[in-house]
Amino acid sequence: MPTSPFSSAQAARKAVAIRLQGLMKDAGLSGHELAVQCGWHRAKSSRIARGITPPSDADIRAWCAACGAEDQAADIIAASRNAESMYVEWKQIHRDGMRRVHEKTTPLYQRTRSFRVYASNVVPGMLQTAGYATGLLKGITRFQGTPDDVADAVQARLNRSRVLREGNHRFALLLEETVLYYRVCDPEAMSEQLEALLAVMSRPNVSLGIIPKTAHRTVWPLEAFYAFDDQQVAVETLTAEINLTTPGEIKTYLRAFADLAKTAVHGAPARTLIREALTAVG
Repeated sequence: MPTSPFSSAQAARKAVAIRLQGLMKDAGLSGHELAVQCGWHRAKSSRIARGITPPSDADIRAWCAACGAEDQAADIIAASRNAESMYVEWKQIHRDGMRRVHEKTTPLYQRTRSFRVYASNVVPGMLQTAGYATGLLKGITRFQGTPDDVADAVQARLNRSRVLREGNHRFALLLEETVLYYRVCDPEAMSEQLEALLAVMSRPNVSLGIIPKTAHRTVWPLEAFYAFDDQQVAVETLTAEINLTTPGEIKTYLRAFADLAKTAVHGAPARTLIREALTAVG
């Protein structure tokens, strides 16, 4: 089963710290001596070496220079950037509103051929209608206290979702049945969203499964995650997006997806569950 994605991000940061520690030891320097050479307070070198403070690009260059290992700076900088991109807080991602993040991720959606998506909280973004997305993004904006660009963000989300209809893309999507009942928008918009789910099921490139509330589970409900081919998995937590790119972690999430798919219903039974939720909207 998937381990904590937050732990994976911490491990990546720790790996960078260990590499820097190794350079310091190879150079025969103490933390204090390295700090003096870099013009830092000794606490800074200690915090970087212990993986507490993420080093900037300039910090890594200075560290490598002090250790006589300038040739390793570029590689360690790349590893550090990758570690920092693994765990990014939503407030940071949405600091200028939500439109830009949709535009920024559009190329990823366009080059992905196989999407595998598990949703335990809300309808996946690529399936959302304008009304549903508006209600959801308004709630996120209020909760996070980030700039309100909801109208533009909704349009950017709809533009990104064109991959459903354009290009060569396949979608395998799993929704917990409870997602069909969570009211993140008004009843009219919710009804429209559920009707849209029924409609998208007829597309040849889309497989939509619903995991019934009564299903016997071999995998417990997880936080929502998006798998882009076999290259990347994005896990959505309350506070951050965590991007996993290591093959072992990706394999684990894809295995979890496969097990979750075994408990889901498709076709007519899935349509029945969606129609029951539609009737409940009233």
